[in-house]
Amino acid sequence: MLEPSGVFHYRDGALFCEETAVADIAARAGTPCYVYSRRAILERFRDYDEGLGDLPHRICYSVKANSNVHVLSLLARAGAGFDIVSGGELFRVLKAGGDPSGVVFSGVGKTAEEVEYALDAGIFAFNCESEAELALVDDLAARRGVKACVSLRVNPNVDAGAHPYISTGLREHKFGIDITEVEGVYERAQAFRHLATEGVGCHIGSQILEPTPLLEAADRMLELAHRLRKKGIPIRHLDLGGGLGVRYRPEDRAPDIRQFAAEIRRRMEGQGLLVLLEPGRSIVGEAGVLLTRVLYRKRTQSREFVVVDAAMNDLLRPSLYRSHHEILPVRRAARGRIRADVVGPVCESGDFLALDRELDDVLPGDLLAVWTAGAYGFVLASNYNSRPRPPEILVDGSQWRIIRARETYPDLVRGECP
Repeated sequence: MLEPSGVFHYRDGALFCEETAVADIAARAGTPCYVYSRRAILERFRDYDEGLGDLPHRICYSVKANSNVHVLSLLARAGAGFDIVSGGELFRVLKAGGDPSGVVFSGVGKTAEEVEYALDAGIFAFNCESEAELALVDDLAARRGVKACVSLRVNPNVDAGAHPYISTGLREHKFGIDITEVEGVYERAQAFRHLATEGVGCHIGSQILEPTPLLEAADRMLELAHRLRKKGIPIRHLDLGGGLGVRYRPEDRAPDIRQFAAEIRRRMEGQGLLVLLEPGRSIVGEAGVLLTRVLYRKRTQSREFVVVDAAMNDLLRPSLYRSHHEILPVRRAARGRIRADVVGPVCESGDFLALDRELDDVLPGDLLAVWTAGAYGFVLASNYNSRPRPPEILVDGSQWRIIRARETYPDLVRGECP
């Protein structure tokens, strides 16, 4: 079992986030609900920022991991840039007070409307993934009489060893341009008068627990930058993407962020490049839990079920990826252990938070905390089965506040026409 430590910890058998008893949050905000630690988010960001030291760099937080406007505002005030993959994420960054000149726009399918929005906002750079996209950005920049900074997302053919849905650096993936072809693309891109091809980047995947593939990709990108510079292409920034994993299982060993950042710094010092990193999960993942309440216990001839009020629409990762999240009691009781499926109310057999899991014996009314839910939790939530999405809570020491209200039934039909 994963034992809580740090910002989430037990005191006299009760689970706390920082200095706040999470049971008190559940009593007032209801369940299910997401709870995040302000301290943990900022500590992870500073691990990256301070780990890179005086190396010219920018930490561009990956908005898709957790896009709550208050979380984005917190990071913006700490000095973060942002990695976005849609016009909606850019809107959120701007709403949060983020500086558009610190934004990089990634993604394989940007629309003309999204590119126009980003050009008008004045973002730092587009991470382009095809020659057709370069042509689109050039055309839209020409209409505005501006020059758009772009980098090509390179597919370095490095196996990240991650789940196939979140591995992105091999030739068979839809992302990026193959490293064996990209130099020709850069040469042809010089014909576009309204593009400044000043960057090169990659992103090989997510939830990477062993940093070696990330460092191998960084070495390949640095070599590529040198080759491009020799050809007269003025590469000024190197975007190494994100990908560091977090601890979901007790046996997982999460990478040391500062040590990883120090390795990047060692490789990049003296290269005359602005280095960009795009962490997401490793900043917010371990900073959050999903609180849920036990509704029923149910036994069949072959299975034991713990039915809770959180479901796949609240936390999709277990159903989508068969992902493991530790599930711990909010208040420990000496009732022993059981083996059960933890399931929700949604009308799908795929609605589960855990299958055949050993966990503390629980009774209806007990509170459970689903661990490591700060990343790819609420952002993947839906209204399936017409279930209102849960609130998001931010804890700051002994204080907490609702940073997204629980949806209501009227929210479910807002925008619909009877």
